Amino acid sequence: MLEIQNLKFDKNGLIPCIVQDYETKKVLTLAYMNAESIAITLEKKLTCFYSRSRKKLWLKGETSGNYQHLVSLTADCDGDALLAVVKKDGPACHKGTDSCFETPVYGEKNDFSLTELYKLLVERNEKRPQNSYTTYLFEKGEEKILKKVGEECTEVVIAAMKKDNRETIFEISDLAYHLLVLMTARGITPDEILKELDSRHVVDKKVKQETMK
Repeated sequence: MLEIQNLKFDKNGLIPCIVQDYETKKVLTLAYMNAESIAITLEKKLTCFYSRSRKKLWLKGETSGNYQHLVSLTADCDGDALLAVVKKDGPACHKGTDSCFETPVYGEKNDFSLTELYKLLVERNEKRPQNSYTTYLFEKGEEKILKKVGEECTEVVIAAMKKDNRETIFEISDLAYHLLVLMTARGITPDEILKELDSRHVVDKKVKQETMK
């Protein structure tokens, strides 16, 4: 574990910190920290930065309520930059956007993720818009959703047995969607699935075998 005093601060005693959303993996902002703000961040488990323009510390969310709850803080290989992974209570940018990085300079901006799709499904379940297949599934209920999950599982197997990667990708996508619908209906979040998978991730094969006994 790297100590704060061993980080490489610039001549002004600052170090850049990239902030990333724990759930979506989206980069939220780039801010600066000093030794004191790092200590506060670690103590409160909330991001605290140093404002270069105001020359003072600021706790993210203190006035807006959009706190960033610290999951992890990692230094880069040179020890002169930090990555803070957070769970956020609201928009990261002072302009009210989810991320400070919203203006493309090159290439297309794509924020799609399974977590974002899950959030959309939760919204669809709450609002139930008309002429929506997702609404149809929620209104038909869990039995219908489970039937579709079963059907899509079979379609994946058939496509894979045909050794048709294009069709297999298509069917896996259908299955993933219907599984997310099921998760939404049952109130199961992607984070819970990731935690379960993480708990099964054992590097040592011997330990894994002993665990499975």
